[in-house]
Amino acid sequence: MREDVESLDISNVTANWVNAEVLARQIDERIKALADLSDTPLFFGRLDYLHAPGADQAEGADGERFYIGRRHVHDHDGDPMVIDWRAPVSQPFYRASKKDPMDIALRRRFGYTRGEITAYEDEHLSDPAETARTSKLLQQEIERPRVGPMRDIVATIQPEQDEIVRSGLGGTVCVQGGPGTGKTAVGLHRVAYLLYAHRERLARTGTLVIGPNKSFLHYIEQVLPALGELTVQQATVDDLVGRHVELRGTDDAAAAVVKGDARMAEVLRRAVYAHVTMPAEPVVVVRGSRRWRVPAYELEDIVRELLERGIRYGAAREALPQRIAHAVLVQMERSGEAPDDRVQDSVARNAAVKAAVKQVWPPVDPAKLVLRLLTDADFLAEHADGILTEDEQKTIVWAKPVRSVKAARWSPADAVLIDEATDLVERTHSLGHVVLDEAQDLSPMQYRAVGRRCTTGSATVLGDLAQGTTPWATRSWDEALAHLGKADGVIEELTAGFRVPTDVITYASRLLPHIAPGLTPVASVRENPGFFDLRAVTGVADVVTACEESLRNEGSTGLIAADARVQDLAEALAAAGIGCLAPGEETTAETRLTLVPASLAKGLEYDYVVLDEPQAVVDGEPDERTGLRRLYVALTRAVSGLVVTHAAPLPAQLA
Repeated sequence: MREDVESLDISNVTANWVNAEVLARQIDERIKALADLSDTPLFFGRLDYLHAPGADQAEGADGERFYIGRRHVHDHDGDPMVIDWRAPVSQPFYRASKKDPMDIALRRRFGYTRGEITAYEDEHLSDPAETARTSKLLQQEIERPRVGPMRDIVATIQPEQDEIVRSGLGGTVCVQGGPGTGKTAVGLHRVAYLLYAHRERLARTGTLVIGPNKSFLHYIEQVLPALGELTVQQATVDDLVGRHVELRGTDDAAAAVVKGDARMAEVLRRAVYAHVTMPAEPVVVVRGSRRWRVPAYELEDIVRELLERGIRYGAAREALPQRIAHAVLVQMERSGEAPDDRVQDSVARNAAVKAAVKQVWPPVDPAKLVLRLLTDADFLAEHADGILTEDEQKTIVWAKPVRSVKAARWSPADAVLIDEATDLVERTHSLGHVVLDEAQDLSPMQYRAVGRRCTTGSATVLGDLAQGTTPWATRSWDEALAHLGKADGVIEELTAGFRVPTDVITYASRLLPHIAPGLTPVASVRENPGFFDLRAVTGVADVVTACEESLRNEGSTGLIAADARVQDLAEALAAAGIGCLAPGEETTAETRLTLVPASLAKGLEYDYVVLDEPQAVVDGEPDERTGLRRLYVALTRAVSGLVVTHAAPLPAQLA
């Protein structure tokens, strides 16, 4: 298929060089999408239907056989050899069961080792003599070692996951899922499905995946290309809002909480529209020998009507000169003239009209506006009156004055405020679909920033309330969806754990009553209970020894530690001659150990994890609850085994 595309001759099929460039780029993208992936088979399953799909079953039509794979594959005649996993005919591979065979006689799963078929497994779903059983190949695929970036899960999607993946484009879906339930994979596969089912629409409007940090995005970046989807953008929230100013500063927890509060949206709205002043003087437009006068009371009516419409500040400012010009044209028509649109445009550009607009509805620079709010206590008090308390206002006002926008040390929370103010002035471009992962860590204002990117589209929100590790972490998904502007979104919960071994998730779940009391604990479906060890140590040398033991096993190892201890551990590993990677860097056969600060562990996974000093992880956060949530994240990164090393006593909540 790739060779067919490479052999295309477009020299005589384009009308001009622009068309030729566009077509050449499309061909290049098609060639990239058809790239072979080492160790990745083109098909992983087979379905034998009792009857041809769509045929009248009463007529006894012969069944059909379909091979299911990551993408559509056809032969030289264009006949399909492998059916895309997203096609409707593939759906029974994921949802058919003994209770509901979905007209499937046989479902076959193929097992692979380094790209070679090594096993297969059959289920005769419509045969009453055969009992239902757990798929061994499915279990092996779920439990195989993790080396390198995150992989697709098209061969192992479960029925409850498939329902979310195939949900429609029109609705927003929020997925609450504990560690290892596959919520990130479900979100990415939903994007792939939507691009398959609504390709033309999403090609026009665009799709975006938002992750918590660059390491996480690097970890997941190969999933969609492996499924043939190359057009999905990836970013962090800071990437989205940081285009307005350079981010060089940080906030303490108290200031960040206030700046991230949804009430700041009303403070900003007041501050923006406070620039509008009611006209005190008439506008006099001179055209030739005639003078046309629009009185102040009529100008005030125009301004009030624009304010009441609630349109963007900038759009209203652009409309105001046209409204004034229209009032002049009405007078011209009454006097017997017959002005047209060109006359109206000319009047709108008249110096007197421009001067009136500048006086009544001046331009607003969002960054300068936010800078004034954060540096001028009186200006903030004027617009935050009745919204923020005096103490909250003092918390966010900068101690030292700043000369200019460029000189300011803007924090991520400040950039979100500027983004909100920018949207008040000019509407933010909306995409067709946005995936928001690790959403539980977003502030209400950050949710609003993401929501602006999908006002006319839909969203997939992924997260775990128990893993919220910011002081402003999400308290409920209903509240989060409201801030996102998607209050009608559907909330789904995944509770079957496919990644974390039983013994590990059982131990980590001891923290749930203290960090998320109402949440359902994850139930591991893995047959292998995993390796779990609590180990009292005397120093970093013992931690290095635990890492050496883990590296004797197949797969990747992550050493997770409180941020403050990372440097000491890095030096100890180097002294022992053990190379290590930073989070997000791809493991290789030579280097399989990653040293992970606890603050960056979220969303990552390793076959074996050595967790250093749980109490230090807790103490590294501003408060105990956040610290325990950070510890819960660190405890649940292991796929096959976890070793917890501690010289200090363990947190009481783990007793």
